[in-house]
Amino acid sequence: MPILNRASELQDEVTGWRRHLHQNPELLYDVHNTAAFVTEKLKEFGCDIVETGIGRTGVVGIIKGNRGEGKTIGMRADMDALPINEITGAEWASKVPGKMHACGHDGHTAMLLGAAKYLAETRNFAGSVAVIFQPAEEGGGGGLAMVQDGMMDKFGISQVYGMHNSPGIPLGNFSTRKGSTMAASDTFEIVIKGKGSHAAAPHLSVDPVLVSAHVILALQSIVSRGTDPLESLVISVTTTHGGDAYNVIPMDVTLTGTVRTLLPEIRDFAEKRLSEVATATASAHGAVAEVSYHRGYPVTFNHDNETDFAINIARKISGENRVETNAAPKMGAEDFSYMLESRPGAFMFLGVGDTAGLHHPAYDFNDEVIPYGISYWVTLAETGLAA
Repeated sequence: MPILNRASELQDEVTGWRRHLHQNPELLYDVHNTAAFVTEKLKEFGCDIVETGIGRTGVVGIIKGNRGEGKTIGMRADMDALPINEITGAEWASKVPGKMHACGHDGHTAMLLGAAKYLAETRNFAGSVAVIFQPAEEGGGGGLAMVQDGMMDKFGISQVYGMHNSPGIPLGNFSTRKGSTMAASDTFEIVIKGKGSHAAAPHLSVDPVLVSAHVILALQSIVSRGTDPLESLVISVTTTHGGDAYNVIPMDVTLTGTVRTLLPEIRDFAEKRLSEVATATASAHGAVAEVSYHRGYPVTFNHDNETDFAINIARKISGENRVETNAAPKMGAEDFSYMLESRPGAFMFLGVGDTAGLHHPAYDFNDEVIPYGISYWVTLAETGLAA
């Protein structure tokens, strides 16, 4: 089964929706206009239930099939943008300074709306489809908020599926893997406290700038010497803050950064070892390190049976040779992970071709992929809910 004819017919209309959303980006939970747009469309399509305010500003639409009772499958898109100034120069570029859809969530939302319109027209399935529109994927944990609001139980969702566009993968190709697909994302702060002095008399100080340099280097030994090379671990120090004058050794320096892991035991090890290495290294130089470690999004873990199912659906759309089934895991993070902790499911990547990278100010979602996304969602729903 190639791209659905109806999906191709919907492309121009859905592209219009996508470009409207692109021009009007909103951040985190403050997606009130986007959620209102989604709600209006779902009601216009004739969804049986449209509920707003789930996970603060999330929206869920329920479409009931006309082939009898059955389970409910959830399909999720994210709605929020990023705090980036757009440089695409497109006619539909962001109208909001400092905000843009640099990750393609506008495309995700539009494609799922297109699938919702199709499914509400045909209803060729048993049971129900839950179309889930989530706020605050970009660091706000909107997926967790929707789960904690009882979305899964309230709508009887038994399986849940997500999809993300992927630059660099050929247009219309799909990619996924079983198990750990995207990394857990944690953050840390290390405050190194020393003793300040005039920069001309460093022997009177305990220089936290020097100590911070040793700590940064020592943290990499956790990766290179403390972890099996086959077990992925990334520790990145991303900011350093200390001092206000060129001729003063400061009292303290603050380091912050991120830790990415794919296995729970490596996550536990990294948290423990980071604190040990930072405090011991600082102590060896006469300073003190105060470490704060914060756990963020968990590993995005694809369930075996649901991943096999999603792969088969992708093959129906794009063909056997255009679906990568054992893709390398990505060290980026995704809060669809919370939904996969709550229900079995799978996360799929859809290629958008040779575009700028995600989170880049020149990125723009490739509208040519829209029929592939709609066809994937529709076929997944109709196949998974076959009577």
